Amino acid sequence: MPTRPRPYHHGDLRAALLARAEETLRERGSAALSLRELARDLGVSHNAPNRHFKERQALLDALALVGYERMTEAMLASQEGAGESCRKKLEAVVRAYVGFSLDNAALLDLMCSVKHDAHASAALLEASKRWSELIEALMREGQRQGEVREGPLEWIGVPVFATLHGFADLAATGMIAPEVAERGLDEVIAFILRGCA
Repeated sequence: MPTRPRPYHHGDLRAALLARAEETLRERGSAALSLRELARDLGVSHNAPNRHFKERQALLDALALVGYERMTEAMLASQEGAGESCRKKLEAVVRAYVGFSLDNAALLDLMCSVKHDAHASAALLEASKRWSELIEALMREGQRQGEVREGPLEWIGVPVFATLHGFADLAATGMIAPEVAERGLDEVIAFILRGCA
C-alpha cells in the first residue's frame, strides 16, 4: 500500500525547499532540480512547493538570489578591518569572492547562468549587480586616493572582473590544484593591483 506524504512540520517550507535545492545542486547539479522531487525529499505533497515557486525557474531565481545575497555579505564583511588603503580593501574583497566561489562552485555557476535568462526576476538582476558595484566603489575610491589609475571604470573594471572570475572558476572546477591555488591567488591579486595602478 503506498504511503502518503508525511505532514510538513519544518515550519518554513520555502526555506526548507531552498536549503534542499542547494544540497541537490551541490550533489547533482542544476539539471537534477525538480519541485516534485524536492517535495518528495521533504515529505510534502507534490503541489506544496507551488505555493512558493510556481515553476522551476522561480526556484532557480530564488536560489541564485540567495547566492548573490550571501556572496555580497561575504564581500562586505571582508572590508571590516581591511584598513583605509584601497589596495588592502581590493585584496580583501578578491579573497572573499574567491573563497565564496570555492565554497559554492555549483551555486556560483547557477548564479551566473540564471541572471542571463530572459525571464530572470528584477530582484535577481538587482542582486547580481550589488557585488560588482562594491568593487566599482572601491576602484572609484582608489582613483580619489591616487591608487587606481584615472579613466572610465568600465575599462579598468573589465580586466579586473575577467581575471577575478576566471581564476575563481579555474580553482573551483579543479583546473588549478588546491595547493597551487593559494599561491596563484596571491599572484592574481598582485596582477589585478598592478593593472589598476
